[in-house]
Order: sequence, then structure tokens, then C-alpha cells
Amino acid sequence: MHKKRQLIQWLGHSDLRALAANSTASRQQRILSSVGGKLPQPDDLGPTKTLLTTQSFDQIRLLSNYTADFNNWFAAWLGVKAEIVPVQLQGPTNYAEIFAVTSSQLESLRAGKSRTEFELCLHLSPGTPAMTAVWLLLGKTRYPATFYETHGGRSWITTVPFDLIDVIPEVLRDSDVHLQHLAALSPAEIEGFEDIVGDSRAIRDAVGRARRAAIRNVSVLLVGESGTGKEMFAQAIHKASNRRDRPIRSVNCAALAKSLLESELFGHSKGAFTGADSERKGLFEVADGGTLFLDEIAECDLETQAKLLRVLQPVTGEGASVRYVQRLGENKDRRVNVRIIAATNKDLFAAIQQGTFREDLYYRLAGISISLPPLRDRRSDVPIIAERLLGILNSQFEADQPGYEHKILSSSAISFVKEQPWPGNVRQLYNALMQAAVLTDGKVIGRKDLAAAIAELPERQGRNLRLLERPLGDGFSLENHLNDIHRHYLQRAMEESQGVKVRAAQLLGMKNYQTLDAQLKRLGVKDEKTMGDP
Repeated sequence: MHKKRQLIQWLGHSDLRALAANSTASRQQRILSSVGGKLPQPDDLGPTKTLLTTQSFDQIRLLSNYTADFNNWFAAWLGVKAEIVPVQLQGPTNYAEIFAVTSSQLESLRAGKSRTEFELCLHLSPGTPAMTAVWLLLGKTRYPATFYETHGGRSWITTVPFDLIDVIPEVLRDSDVHLQHLAALSPAEIEGFEDIVGDSRAIRDAVGRARRAAIRNVSVLLVGESGTGKEMFAQAIHKASNRRDRPIRSVNCAALAKSLLESELFGHSKGAFTGADSERKGLFEVADGGTLFLDEIAECDLETQAKLLRVLQPVTGEGASVRYVQRLGENKDRRVNVRIIAATNKDLFAAIQQGTFREDLYYRLAGISISLPPLRDRRSDVPIIAERLLGILNSQFEADQPGYEHKILSSSAISFVKEQPWPGNVRQLYNALMQAAVLTDGKVIGRKDLAAAIAELPERQGRNLRLLERPLGDGFSLENHLNDIHRHYLQRAMEESQGVKVRAAQLLGMKNYQTLDAQLKRLGVKDEKTMGDP
């Protein structure tokens, strides 16, 4: 089967100088005054147009830090259909910003697509050395790609002979577990787990345990805070198991009253209770051969727990997932083969001590226990998750409103989502993105749009209390962390001085406001009363 080829690259100064050589005198002057350099010969097409005249691609995405005029002129001159994505960078050599932008763009290209159908292609020639370095890093690790280069009117595929960039820091930091880490795969590379977004150590460990659990028929208990993706993990375990072609059924144990929950689980006979006008299969029978997901299992009352315990009792000489179920109002056992996955955001050990959860049921459910990490423990994944969620929202809004203009996140918004603790995890992040997408004018969602969506002031206190408790590893940078602290106090001083820099410098113990002004510029702190945020 022919793979569709997806090209993504930066536009660079060489591309714009080639455009200038084929433009009017007024455009030449504008372009060269912006990018500098000498005007090439008109037959020098620049790296991008050279590649696109010598190679064919099914989808083309060009990332540009230039003005809208320059982008429009280049698109018209290019001669092929291409999507030019405007992005904002503080500088073309800022590795952190370049990494965040390119990683999110690659994730959006990969979202919902199989690697057996699409080939990712990266063009290394345009842009700065920092941009090339980031393409190499991502294309050899998280997003396997084919690399292209161009020169002198020719293009070719470049072979890059290394593969372990992403594991070297882990090996240096923790030699005891590096072999396990080397063996781990990204969720996107594991059948059944493709919808689990991220590549952090924490999510790899959770997926690794889930992957091993999936191939057995043992019960699985998923433990994690609200919004960490327990139902998505249950679906992934089912899809990765030999039961993938059989049904998976779910029930939220907190959403139903005791009598309704028991009827939902076990079914009932006609006349078993008021309103039971006909017999009905329960979820154990409906999911026969497949999987039953019991969400919020800790909310079951003790009587229902006792009935569940009976059903989950192992049957001698039978498979691990064979159960015998009685419908309400019957004494007849019905044999089913159902794999159980349960989930909770509660501390079940504490519930056992308090007498609200049965210890014997816990051990029936927790054949394998998997702890799902909160977003604050996988910060490097948050920008990618945000881009994926925003893509889902864009698709939903476009379905409701044909012609809807897709929203994108600015670089400052990407930095913002990575900084936040997100106590509500993915649900809170999704809600914030939805509000921002609905309420933002224009195409670009900025930092302030997201801050307004999560009521930034109440969050700040919790965020600042955790400044000294951030987890090490998983993208942690001491230099960036110290800059965050520095930036926090600069922002506080500007707010408390109502934007008067002389007063702000005094509050911070600085000798003059020029020192403050230099630090404000270096760390990108803006006076919110006078300056906007894209």
C-alpha cells in the first residue's frame, strides 16, 4: 500500500531571498530589509521550492515566523498547494520555543493517523541550525521521519545514523532503570494504546504495565486522580488484549442508585421488582467474551460489594475470567467469561481501614494495579495533549459550523499550559481549551485567553506553593525553574507597583529601574496594563 507523504519544515531566510529575486522591486526592498543578505540569481529557487519541484508530497506544512504579507507572497510564488502555519518565536535560535512549536505540530500531523499509512518527511535545509537540531532530535526519537536536504537545485534523502538521543539523559540520571527504559516503547507505537498521548517516563511506565496486563485475563485496577484517563486506559487494555473483537461495556458505579446498579450489572427477571416488566440481561452477560469496566468502584455500597465478590470468586478448573452470575429475582447461575477492569480516584487502603470497602474485594479486583500519573508529573506531555485536545475541539466546532476557522495555540499559551499544575488533569485542560476556543477572537489562542479560562488568580497560590516541590526529571530544567521563580517576583512587583518601574525596582531591592527593565525584557515579563498577549 502506498504511504501518503507528509512534509513539514520551516521557512527560512534563503527561501525569502529566493522569493525576493523573483518579485517586484518594492517587494525586493521590503524582504531584504527584513531578512538581510544578498539577492540570489532568479534561477536559485531556495531550499523549499527546490524540494517541491524535485519531490512530490501529499501534504505540505510550512512553519513561518514571518509576517502575513511575506507568507502570502511566498504561497503564491511557490506554485503548489501548501499550508503555511504562522508561529511566534522570541528568536529563531530559542531551542525551548522551537521544540514546543515543532513537537506540537508533529503531534497534530500524527493525530489519528496510522504509521502504516503515512510517511513523515522533514526538510532540514531551511531555517536556523537550532531548527535543524530540533528536527533531528524529534525525527530520530518521538516522531520517526525521513529527512531531506537540498542544495544547488538538487534534493536528496539524508541518512542520520543514531537513534538513542531521547534515552541518553535517562541513562545518565538513573543507571538502575535505564535498561527498562530502553525497552519501553512510546504509547503511539503499541497496538491498542495509540490514543494515549505523550512520551514521558511516567506515562511510558504506566503503559508498559498496562501492556503486560492486557495479554492476560487477570483483573486490573486503575488508580489515579480524576481526569487522568482511566477510562481511556481501560479501552486501550481491551483493544490490546485477545478480547479486542468482543464487546467492552462500562458502568459508572457512582451514577446509579444501589438497586439500579445491581440490575445494570447482574440483570433481572420479569417481576423481580416494581417496574421490571420484562427480563433483562445485565452487563456481565452483555460483555460475555469481552471486558467489563467498573468505574468509580469505591462508590459501591457494602451489599453490592458482597455480590460483586461472589461473582468474582475464582472457579476451580475454569479460566481466570469465568464468572457465574444470577439475575435479580432468579436462583439460576449463568456462566459468562468476562475480564474485569475497575477504576477509582479514592485511596482504597484508607477506605478499607474506615470499613467502607471490602479488603477481599480489593484483592479480587487488583490482580494487577496500575497507577496513572497526574499531569503535573508529566509536564513534557502537556503541550502535546493540549494540541490533541484542541484538534478534537476544532473538528467538533467545524462539524457544527462549516467554515469554522481552526484555532491554534501561541508559543506563550504552550508555555502556559506546561507551567500549570492542572489539579483537574485532562478534564480541566480540555475545559480551559474549550472556553478559550469559544471566547477568543481570531485564530490564535494566547496565554491570557487560557489564564482567563481557568481563573488564573485562584490557581496562582497553589502553583507558587509548589515551586520547591516540582518533580525532578521528565524535562525538569533547574535554569528554567529558577527563571520561573525570577519571573514570578518580577510580575508581582509590576502588579503591586501598578506598572511603575521605579517603584517596582524599589520593591525588589534593585538600585535602579534600568536593571529591572533589562530583566523584564530578558524574561519576557510584560506590563499587563499596557501590553497585550497574542
